[in-house]
Order: sequence, then C-alpha cells, then structure tokens
Amino acid sequence: MVLNHTFTISLESIAPAALVTGALYFFWMRPSVLNEKRRCDTSISQAEKEAEITINGAKLDAKEEALRIREKIEQELKPREEKLASREDALEARRESLQERESYLHSEQRALAEHRTAVEKRATVIQEELQRVARLTKEQAREQLMASIEAECREDAIRKGAELERALLEEGERKSRKILLDVIQRQAVPMVSEATLSVINLPSDDMKGRIIGREGRNIKAFETITGVDVIIDETPESITLSSFDPVRRETARLAMLNLIIDGRIHPTRIEELYQEAKEEVQRVVRESGEHASEAAKVSGLHPRVIETMGRLRFRASYAQNVLDHSVEVARIAAQLAYELGLNADVARRAGFLHDIGKALGEEYVGPHALTGMEFIKTFDEKEPILNAVGAHHYDIEPLTPEAQLVIIADGISAARPGARNQNLDSYVKRLTELEEIANQFDGVAKSYAIQAGRELRLIVKPDEVDDLASKRLAGAVAKKISAASESYGQVRVTVIRESRFQEVSQ
Repeated sequence: MVLNHTFTISLESIAPAALVTGALYFFWMRPSVLNEKRRCDTSISQAEKEAEITINGAKLDAKEEALRIREKIEQELKPREEKLASREDALEARRESLQERESYLHSEQRALAEHRTAVEKRATVIQEELQRVARLTKEQAREQLMASIEAECREDAIRKGAELERALLEEGERKSRKILLDVIQRQAVPMVSEATLSVINLPSDDMKGRIIGREGRNIKAFETITGVDVIIDETPESITLSSFDPVRRETARLAMLNLIIDGRIHPTRIEELYQEAKEEVQRVVRESGEHASEAAKVSGLHPRVIETMGRLRFRASYAQNVLDHSVEVARIAAQLAYELGLNADVARRAGFLHDIGKALGEEYVGPHALTGMEFIKTFDEKEPILNAVGAHHYDIEPLTPEAQLVIIADGISAARPGARNQNLDSYVKRLTELEEIANQFDGVAKSYAIQAGRELRLIVKPDEVDDLASKRLAGAVAKKISAASESYGQVRVTVIRESRFQEVSQ
C-alpha cells in the first residue's frame, strides 16, 4: 500500500511536464522529424535502386565475360575435339583391322594345327614303314645317326685343329723371328780380331839386340818372369809376344813397352817393370769388370766374380771380345725375357756370367760352361742361374725357360750381323738396302740408316714436301720396308724437314 501511494504521487507530480513535452513534440518537432524520416527513406530507396542497378550491371558484365571466356575455350577446344574425334576414328579403324587380323590368324592357326596333325600322322606312318624296312627301332637309328655325325665332326675337328696348329706355328715362327730380329738390332758391339799374339813396334833394329842382351840374358829373363814367348824374326823394327793367356800376354806387352821407353833393359829392371805392369793390368781388369757389370745392369756380384769377369776383356772368341759378348748376351736375354714374360733378372745375370769359365785358371779342368758354373756356385748364386750357365752349350740339360733364353742369346750374339768378319759385308749391305728404299721416294734429299739399321732418318726437300706429306712419306717408307723383307725387323722411320731463311744486313 505504501508503494502504490508513492507511485501515485510521482505520476501526479510529472504529469504536467509530460503533457508540455508531448505538446511541444506534436506541434513543433514532429513535422521536422517526419520530414527527415521521409528524406532518409528517399535516400535509402535511391541507394537501394543504385545498388541494384550496379549489381545488375556487374551481373551483366560477368555474364558477358563468362560468355567471352566460354567462346574462347570452345574455340580452343574445337581443334582438339576434332583431333580426338579423328584419333577415335583411326583407333576404331585400327581395332577393326586388328580384329580382322586376329580372325585371320585364328583361322591360320587352325589350318596349321590340322596340317601338323596330318604331318605327324604321315611321319608316324613313314617311321613305322622305315622301321619295318630297316629293321631298326627309332632309338637304334638315332644312335647310328649320332655315331655317324660324331665321326664326321671328329674328322673335321682333327683337320681344323691341324690347320689351326699349322697357322699358329707359322704365326709363332713369324713373331719369334721378328722378336729375335728386333733384339739383335738393338745390339751393336765393336768387332775385334781373335789373336794369341801381340806385336810390338820398336824404334829401331838396334833395340832388338838390347832386348836379347849379352848371350840372350835379357830375353831369357823376360820370358822367365812374364811366362810368355818372345819371337824375334826377320821382321824389321818389331818383335812378337806369344801366349795363350791373354792377361799374361797383356802384362808382358805393357812391361816390354815400359822397358823400351825406359831404355834400361836388364833382369832386375825387367822384374821391376813387370810388377808395375802387373798392378796396372790388375787395375784395368777390376775396372773392366765393374764397367761391364754396370753396362749389363747386373748388381750384387762378389768382388772376385767381378775381377774374373774383367779378365775376359783381354780374351777374344772369333771376332768378338768375350767381355763385350757377355754384356751383349745379358742384354739380349733380358729383352727376350721381357718380350716373353719371363724372369728378366735371372736371364740377364745368367747371360752376363755364362762365359766366366773362360777366364779361370788351369786349376779348373773341363768345359768352360761347367767350370764357370762350379766357380760361381762357391759365391752362392741361385740354382736357375747355375743351370743356365752350365747348360748354355748343352753340357747339362737346361731346366728353365731362362736357361733356354741364354742359349738363344748366346747364339744370337755370335750370329748377329756385324758380330763376325764374315757377316760384315751382309750387315753393310742391309744398311745400304734400307737407304736405297728411302731414296726411291720423291722429295728425299738424303737418307741415313743408323743404330745398326734400327732407325732410318730421311732428310726431305722442304720446297717439295710439306708437313702433311712428310707424315705420309714416313708411313709409305715404313710399309715399303715391311713389304720388302721381314729380315729387316722393326725399323723406325724419321722424316726431317727443315726450312731456313737468311737475310744479310746492309
């Protein structure tokens, strides 16, 4: 009740103000509010119309753009569609063709199967008839046929094997001949004459009397001390020393030359100068052995072995110095071993030592190959080297390929062109023939066969032969040499072309 009363009082108190406000709004503010509302409605309506117009325009533009894009895509897709359509047509035609071929193949397969069946039936009938006539079963006929084929193939194989073996032998001989010729041509050792005599020229015939001495005292002393024979004959202004020991003969020769130069010839002086000559020869022997081992590329030899090898410097066999021959055999054996894939070190060492028995003294009796083998055996040489040294003249059986190479190299060194007097003419002839072959070509000014015929150098005329023609010329000369003879071996052809231009200053 209190609340209702309060409210009544409040309503009554505010009623006049509300009435005044309502009157003011109704008579003054309402028209303006209504006008403003109408203006707002009009603006909204216009904005809505404009928005609708804009939206409709955008829709129209979008539709037009979509139409343009669609037309463009249709234009782009139209050739592809046409192409796809043509490909579909082609594929359809191909499919129809394949179906036709498949049908044809099926029919052919059926015909072939029928034909095979007929053939098999016919073959069965023929086989049965053959078995009846030949009185052989199928297995027996097969065995006979296989035996006949096997025998025929065996004969063909034997014939073919013989032909192949003959061809291989010919090829092996050709290659071995070429290898041997190449190895021979790499060697060029000076040729000497074998001798057991040393001739000494005297300044005058009076020197002969001084050498003989009173009652032959000096010559007897010289022969006793040196161990050589002094031959004094009617030959003017010369005497001859004779001995089968080359070192002793060389020592006596040096002693005699020193006596002649010194002029004091008596037994005491002979003995003094002989000792000096002996020391000099010993030094030469040692140095010769060292130089020879270096030339042969053989290392690790005992000093006594080197000294013994050096004694071969004063020994000659036919037309060859034995020490040079030993070096040459070492090189040839090593080169052959390289070519054949064998042990080149063993071949080289055995080739160098193979004639060491020729330098041994009288205490070693027997063939020089066996005495040499026994001598180096005391210095712990290996068995392959001992066998190669002892077997190089077949005094014992060669047991290794390297021993066979030493035998071959020893023969090559003795038989190569230029090794002996009787082959010198043919050796020179070979070099001359090589130069004549080169001189046959146009533009060649001079030709020189060098390095024992292993290389041929051509000097051409630069105004007639250019660089390209020089290369062709080298190939043509090489082919000409190969076609001329296989005995020439491998020859390197070098063409030299030189142009010179000179001016003289004023």
